[in-house]
Amino acid sequence: MKSAILHGYMPGFGNDFETEALPGALPHGQNSPQACAYGLYAEQLSGSPFTAPRGINERSWLYRMRPSVRHTGRFGKASLPFWKTAPCLDDHDLPIGQLRWGPPPMPNEGTNFISGIRTMTTAGDVNTQTGMAASVYLVNQSMIDEYFFNADGEMLVVPQSGGLRFFTELGRIEVTPGEICVIPRGMKFRAELLDGPARGYLCENYGAKFTLPDRGPIGANCLANPRDFKTPVAAYEDKETPSELTVKWCGKFYKTKIGHSPLDVVAWHGNYAPYKYDLRTFSPVGAILFDHPDPSIFTVMTAPSGEEGTANVDFVIFPERWSVAEHSFRPPWYHMNIMSEFMGLIYGQYDAKPEGFVPGGISLHNCMLPHGPDATAFEKASTVELKPHKLTNTLAFMFETRYPQHLTSYAASVETLQTDYIDCWTGLDKRFTGTP
Repeated sequence: MKSAILHGYMPGFGNDFETEALPGALPHGQNSPQACAYGLYAEQLSGSPFTAPRGINERSWLYRMRPSVRHTGRFGKASLPFWKTAPCLDDHDLPIGQLRWGPPPMPNEGTNFISGIRTMTTAGDVNTQTGMAASVYLVNQSMIDEYFFNADGEMLVVPQSGGLRFFTELGRIEVTPGEICVIPRGMKFRAELLDGPARGYLCENYGAKFTLPDRGPIGANCLANPRDFKTPVAAYEDKETPSELTVKWCGKFYKTKIGHSPLDVVAWHGNYAPYKYDLRTFSPVGAILFDHPDPSIFTVMTAPSGEEGTANVDFVIFPERWSVAEHSFRPPWYHMNIMSEFMGLIYGQYDAKPEGFVPGGISLHNCMLPHGPDATAFEKASTVELKPHKLTNTLAFMFETRYPQHLTSYAASVETLQTDYIDCWTGLDKRFTGTP
């Protein structure tokens, strides 16, 4: 096997990059020369319609050993029964309600990044390219001579325990807890373990791709700064071994056998590429006098829906930060929301749920189902001395969507479902006295 395994990243969000693993592999001044250097083929990968406005037009030119049509043969059906796609309705008999889970258990059988995905919720409709799916991944094996691409949507990976290396067509990305990565729709990759079994969360975004939110009156700085996003430099495999490529297309899976690695891109340029981001570089903005801002102020990335201010998916985090508001109830307030909130805890403790919501766990507060701090958090926040306090060693996140999130049968039956979650609010008794 010949390969160029280059390490390094190029900074910036949505930039137009160029990179080559061999000198002179990238043509200059044009995209499709009559004959490419090194006997390579020129191929365009488009993530948007050709006529999309410049600001959202996504495409990259790839210079590869074989065109992608040679990375597929005749497809056969494949089965990944735990990976579900919207619409996935009536998959269980559990009534509606506020829900919470402990960390899902690692399977006893061998699972790689693809076979280890366990979908928890789906929303929208993949056939109309709206909505999302929220999953966990449970990985105890690397992918070897196995490759995958997702035609249904881009994949936002949020590690919680253990690290992963994604070898994509456009280069290698390593992510560990506290970081995220995004693999674009249609991009081939395989995933390898870095340091033992890995567990984390996955958001499959069927709609418009993730972008950075407008800051409005906040101005040009803080939140997620573009320079902190990292895109990999070119790297390739020249490997002639029997391999399998699995494709996810409209919720179904298909497999084809090939005799080589499809990760054969020697050079590329464009703005349609995978990237990673360290969540610890997020610069939070908050209340510095009184009250609690909307959680949307912690949005890292957003996938717009076409309706202004209403996201197909928002990716929101709750990082380390100072809490300084005067004469205010500092935890998140009680709430009913048209948006549906899938929440996970990467590490530490979440201030509104000090018990029961543990790292690797999940909560789901669906469209118009009320939620808020549990009784313990309410009592403490209502009586504690309001001096400046730093929330440390904590990192939670939320996949929030405008669509109702429907449970899968796995989510409704997994052993870590906390059937007593609703009881955390039973101590919120009537306090009204009728007197000032």
